[in-house]
Amino acid sequence: MENIWNNILGIVVSFIYVFGVIFLAKFLERFGKEASRKAVHILVCNWWLLAMVFFDSPFWAAVVPACFVILNYLSYRFQIFSSMERGGGKGDLGTVYYAISLLLLALITFGPLNNPVVGGVGILIMGYGDGLAAVVGTRWPKWPYQILGSEKTLSGSLTMLGASFLVTTLLLAATGQPQVLIPAITLALLATVLEAATPLGLDNLTVPLVSAGAYYFLFV
Repeated sequence: MENIWNNILGIVVSFIYVFGVIFLAKFLERFGKEASRKAVHILVCNWWLLAMVFFDSPFWAAVVPACFVILNYLSYRFQIFSSMERGGGKGDLGTVYYAISLLLLALITFGPLNNPVVGGVGILIMGYGDGLAAVVGTRWPKWPYQILGSEKTLSGSLTMLGASFLVTTLLLAATGQPQVLIPAITLALLATVLEAATPLGLDNLTVPLVSAGAYYFLFV
C-alpha cells in the first residue's frame, strides 16, 4: 500500500513539474519562441530523475508520458501550449516524438530491463545534448555544414558532443555504474552523429532510443 501512494505522489509531482516548466516557458516567450521551446525541451528531461525516485513499475512510470503523447499531439494540432510549438508554418511532431521516447523507455527500462539508468542515459542526452546544441547552433551559428539534406553548424554539434558527454558522465557516476568514461565518450559521439543526420524532429526518437540501446547492449 505504501508503494502505491508513493507512485501516486510521483504522478502528482510529475504533473506539477512538467506544467511548471510549461508555465516558465510561457514567460520566456518574451525572449523569443525558440527560447521557450528549448527551455521545455531541456527541462522536461529532468522528469526522468523524478521517475527514478518515485516509480517502481513500468505501469506507473508510463502514466505521465502516455498522457503527454496525447496532450502534445493536441497541442501540435491546436496550438494549446504555444510556448513549445514552432508555429509560423514550421511545425513538426518533435514534441510528440519526445513524449513517445519517454513512454517507450519508461515501459522498457522500468519493465523488462529493470534498469531505469539505461533510459535515463537516452533521455538526458536528448534533453541536454540536443537542446543545448540547438540553442548554441541558432545563437552562434559557426561553421555551417550539411548532412543528408539537414543544415547544421559545427558549433551546435560540438555543444551536442560536450553536453552529451557531461550528462552521461554525471548520471553514470551518480548511480554508481562500474564504467563511466568509455560509455560517456562512445554515447556522446554516437548521439552527435544521430542528431546531425536525423531530419524533421525525428532526432527526438533516434537520439534517446539508439543511445539507450547502445548503452545497454555495449556496457550493461
